[in-house]
Amino acid sequence: MDKQTFFKELEQQAAGLLAGETDRVANAANLTAVLFEVLADVNWVGVYYLKDGELVVGPFQGRPACVRIPIGKGVCGTAAERRESVRVADVHEFEGHIACDPVSRSELVVPLLDGDTLIGVLDLDSPLPDRFDEVDQGGLERIAAVYVRSVAGG
Repeated sequence: MDKQTFFKELEQQAAGLLAGETDRVANAANLTAVLFEVLADVNWVGVYYLKDGELVVGPFQGRPACVRIPIGKGVCGTAAERRESVRVADVHEFEGHIACDPVSRSELVVPLLDGDTLIGVLDLDSPLPDRFDEVDQGGLERIAAVYVRSVAGG
């Protein structure tokens, strides 16, 4: 199956999985588990929540993670500050990268926005350079929107 179809089906699966539940932790736990299981060549998938002006780790799959990330720092903090997805082909080339897991080489971070309100970010890491492309980004942005709608109740 082509990647576009894969993400369309994954988006439908995520919507079904999160339907009827509004707890942000429960939904993030299930969503990160599904993404970690079905996406090839990822070594970390998780959610960071905005709390008191910084990102705090939430549910994730993978090795232990950095607990707190300042807004504007690293890939996650940059995506949160810009309120737009940040895709990095080689994290070692990203100025200010925070190396939570030295095995990670590429990263995609999608902000979780409820209207204009940032609630956190969805973070995916891969041990492969340039793992994430535009199709991955678009698909994961749509899946992130499914998550936000589930916890926003809308």
